Amino acid sequence: MFIHRRSVLPALLLAGAAFTAHAQTPIANTESSAPAAGAALQGQALLDALRGGGYVVYFRHTATDFSRGDSAMKSYTDCDNQRLLSPQGKSDATAIGQRIRTLKLPVGEALASPYCRTMDHARLMLTTVTPRNEIREAQGNNYAGLKQLLASPVKAGTNRWIVGHGIPFRAVAGAPHLAEGEAAVIRPDTTGWTVVARLAVADWQALGTAP
Repeated sequence: MFIHRRSVLPALLLAGAAFTAHAQTPIANTESSAPAAGAALQGQALLDALRGGGYVVYFRHTATDFSRGDSAMKSYTDCDNQRLLSPQGKSDATAIGQRIRTLKLPVGEALASPYCRTMDHARLMLTTVTPRNEIREAQGNNYAGLKQLLASPVKAGTNRWIVGHGIPFRAVAGAPHLAEGEAAVIRPDTTGWTVVARLAVADWQALGTAP
């Protein structure tokens, strides 16, 4: 059946406008990054959820050497002038990666802030990682790009793993502040997210073991 182009064009324009409006809908911050009441997962339920995929796992990088700072850095790749992972931080990131593989948790996207400590954590944990500036950078302290990564749906059967920093996450997700190496397990919902669990470094060894 022939459909006149003039009758189709307005509908396409309206659909495009609706999509654009939806894509630009601001994502609100949350007041607390503690696991939400009624949605919290732990033990086998958490393991089953992660194996099923659809979650965002956001880490604050593991332990760092606080005798160093970032004030003299010339670029994200200038590792000589940044705070870096400590030997303990490197060991912890490696151990978490081993548990991820042992537990057969699907990876999907592996993203990190472009700072050396976050990239090093991500590589030690997941090997292959893509740097994403918006995990660290903010416009007007809004962190709109980070919020998109936390809220955007995850490809079925995979999880989105992010290694970032404590301050940006607290700015958008609220207290309590992530400790070094701590992760928040997040269920994305397009226009927001729900924290379902938080895992400290030591918790990864307990995950999947009998109580």
